[in-house]
Amino acid sequence: MNYRQTFQTFGILIAVAVIATAAAATTIVSSGASSINYAQAQTGVKVSIVPGSSTLGDKAFSPNPVNVKVGDTVTWTNDDTQFHTVTSGSPGATGELGKVFDSKLSGPTALTTKGKTFSHKFTEKGEIPYFCQLHPTMLGKVVVS
Repeated sequence: MNYRQTFQTFGILIAVAVIATAAAATTIVSSGASSINYAQAQTGVKVSIVPGSSTLGDKAFSPNPVNVKVGDTVTWTNDDTQFHTVTSGSPGATGELGKVFDSKLSGPTALTTKGKTFSHKFTEKGEIPYFCQLHPTMLGKVVVS
């Protein structure tokens, strides 16, 4: 095979690759919710527990509220120097405390130091309030659509 034939073969392979990629993209877009849901399940949303958060009320978490889709995973990062929790429910509502998620006060998911993270994947639609058990004025909300 000479240089010209190699170049033509290479050009044909590139054209086939471009057409195959375009066809795959069209299939993903036109196939509906199942592909879109799969892509959404791969989405990660980050929330910061901001410095000085223990005195900031509903400004302690950023963003707040956090808007996600079913299948998204939210990761909270403790960007403060104090120990915090992220616990679903509302202060004083003991029956619902931590039913959806809870970083806990101890163990590997506890947000004991700056830089520690806690993640939760949301599988149902709804509005989920959450707070810090150690600083119950720190209030947040996850809106899952």
